[in-house]
Amino acid sequence: MSITPLMPVYPRCNVRPVRGEGCYLFGERGERYLDFAAGIAVNLLGHGHPHLVRAIQEQAATLMHVSNLYGSPQGESLAQRLVDNTFADTVFFTNSGAEALECAIKTARRYHYANGNPQRHKLITFSNAFHGRTLGTISATDQPKMRDGFEPLLPGFQVVTFNDLEAALAAVDDCTAGFLLEPIQGEGGILPATPEFLKGLRQACDEQGLILIFDEVQCGVARTGTLFAYEQYGVTPDIMAIAKGIGGGFPLGACLATEEAAKGMVIGTHGSTYGGNPLAMAAGNAVLDVILVPEFMEHVQRMSERLRASLEQMIPNHDELFDSVRGMGLMLGLKLKSDSRAFVAHLRDRHGLLTVAAGDNVVRLLPPLVIGENHIAECIEKLSAGAKDYEVPVS
Repeated sequence: MSITPLMPVYPRCNVRPVRGEGCYLFGERGERYLDFAAGIAVNLLGHGHPHLVRAIQEQAATLMHVSNLYGSPQGESLAQRLVDNTFADTVFFTNSGAEALECAIKTARRYHYANGNPQRHKLITFSNAFHGRTLGTISATDQPKMRDGFEPLLPGFQVVTFNDLEAALAAVDDCTAGFLLEPIQGEGGILPATPEFLKGLRQACDEQGLILIFDEVQCGVARTGTLFAYEQYGVTPDIMAIAKGIGGGFPLGACLATEEAAKGMVIGTHGSTYGGNPLAMAAGNAVLDVILVPEFMEHVQRMSERLRASLEQMIPNHDELFDSVRGMGLMLGLKLKSDSRAFVAHLRDRHGLLTVAAGDNVVRLLPPLVIGENHIAECIEKLSAGAKDYEVPVS
């Protein structure tokens, strides 16, 4: 038998973590890595955060799972905290970002169905987006690497150019349900939406009775220096999908919605066996315990300013390789003038720095939000050393 026990859908590298501590990962042979990937923006409190670990341990010893046929004191508590701190009136808990997006799509379609307009089922989505790997979420994208071989895809999506308000508005027709987008594209290359773009979409939704869905799976949960990125734009969605950081490493996602947008989501319209289980709710509540303290967000803002300034200061020293810095908060992208994936591998294998490649030749820097100035200095030192001994691959 030639196939591996783990289905070979990932190009796994030689880093094999067995332990984490704060902002570091340790491999099987004791090698240490500075983790500026954070599980792709998941481990926002780093590894082994004592409050998160204790909450999970105590809940695991008390109650891990019960059916959603029963009441959920744990889920009600976390949902109320999210409602109190966001635009939303109601929350559905999932196990992942893709599931949260599926719920968001269904909620938008069901809204128009409940209003007597079932023909309004099409969502306008945007180029270079990433919303997950389910059939529904890959149908919402235009990326062949995710779609090839999985046809026929689901109808009901139309992809237009990101940040092109005119194209988005021109795509609206009698079948349109709304817009679905990431306020800051992650996989696409750390590309923030322009304020004019988001405000224009919000205005169109208000004027035409459409639903605005934000995918804050990667950019949400304090990653950009506010609890959610939409706050910095002053644009409020009707529905929002979140995941990644909200569990701090424990699988957890959620679909947040206004009461109006969720009017069609009544008993029997959606469900999840594991979604909202007590163990996940304990993790989510523990994360909020930490990040809702004002000093925490101030720390994220200070560290993001320091990291961005350090990167911008470093770039002229290696301008044959580096181009610019983009992004918000501690969701930063270092744009290269050559293949970012090769440089990410070089940093990992030669210098013990873990980063993540993205589209448009961007290296994603997504550190735990608990980083200090010493971690930033170490990151810049490793980036500079990596640039010095890096040989650009010949194409």
